[in-house]
Amino acid sequence: MKLLPKLSIIRSLLFTYGFDNFDDPERERFIVSKNVNDDRGLSELFDELTKPEFLFYKQEERGWYINTLEYFLKADESFDSIFYLFDTYFDDEVIDQRQFMRILLECLTRYHGEAIQNKSKN
Repeated sequence: MKLLPKLSIIRSLLFTYGFDNFDDPERERFIVSKNVNDDRGLSELFDELTKPEFLFYKQEERGWYINTLEYFLKADESFDSIFYLFDTYFDDEVIDQRQFMRILLECLTRYHGEAIQNKSKN
């Protein structure tokens, strides 16, 4: 069954970065140390905190996140609904929300490819 793009799932993927997830001061310090408006810093953030969680998802679920981001980026979505009233540990406000999502998409696509490759080796 193909899952349809749904913008709300992206917010759930970013839960790691929100104030509602306040159980790890070390994680919070790591988040604050990264510039979320710098592609490299953002990638490092996703590699450290999003990748481990994302790899626990089933292949179909990982594809759903990727397809959702691709769909809404092509649809010229602003992603305001993701960031509206979303209090994060980010030290700065996300200036270019679309670029943030493009970097997230690049990272998720890379993680998904690695997971498929690792699965085929086993």
